Amino acid sequence: MSGPIPVTRSVGVVVLTQGTRPVELTAAVESVLAQEAVELDVVVVGNGWQPSGLPDGARGLALPENLGIPAGRNRGADAVQGEFVFFLDDDATIPSTTFLRDAIAMLDADRSIGLIQPRLADADGAATPSRWVPRTRDKDPGHSSAVFSCLEAAVLLPRSVFDAVGGWADPFFYAHEGIELAWRVWDQGRRAWYEASLEANHPVTEPTRHTAYYRLNARNRVWLARRNLPVPLIPLYVGSWTAIQVIRWWRKPEALRPWFGGWREGWRTAPGERRPLRWRTVWRMTRAGRPPLI
Repeated sequence: MSGPIPVTRSVGVVVLTQGTRPVELTAAVESVLAQEAVELDVVVVGNGWQPSGLPDGARGLALPENLGIPAGRNRGADAVQGEFVFFLDDDATIPSTTFLRDAIAMLDADRSIGLIQPRLADADGAATPSRWVPRTRDKDPGHSSAVFSCLEAAVLLPRSVFDAVGGWADPFFYAHEGIELAWRVWDQGRRAWYEASLEANHPVTEPTRHTAYYRLNARNRVWLARRNLPVPLIPLYVGSWTAIQVIRWWRKPEALRPWFGGWREGWRTAPGERRPLRWRTVWRMTRAGRPPLI
């Protein structure tokens, strides 16, 4: 699929964990350390946990408390060196030892790509959930395309792009940080890309839907708009998602109550740094099939 690339290409790898899955964490780190033809700087970030018992070749970074997923990843990114930065969940693995080499070759071959999310697959053969394919309509996991969000379980970016976009959305804690990252990659004149020929393994589990999930889902939708959209588009984006959630959950008051609580919180609280997309980015995204309105 790709030719050899120099071993001097370097990758900083961040594996975020709370220390609750030691077997899976070891497998994740070992799958990264097995990568060929790249130089690695691997850090395991303990989000409220002191990493211990790590495979040789990985080091730990303990955070005194759980800062949330995006902030934890950002702390890890600050601690690693490399021309590229790769984020991997603690329960994900990379089955191919040339995964990073092949992904870097793709980025070299097409400089318009600023972020790669691989195809996720369950190692035991369970069907791929549609939510693992970051597209609204085409849910074929075997189809590569430009995308406007990313599933954060396995993501590779050039370090220069990651730094330029400002990293992950620190204040979000959980939910929708993959949308903001992809939007900001587009705003750098690049594209976020889903690549079906690259595979990462992740177990299929049912997502937890609890009160905090609904609250953060809604709050971060509002924050996403307030942080990233030109002012005229903010009410259009939030309004469209509000309508979608009401339609989706109107028979589930246990979901709508915390969701609207988070919705109000999103308007009443500060979302952090505002970096609105340029209008030319909005036009590029629209031409590519996904205006930032829905």
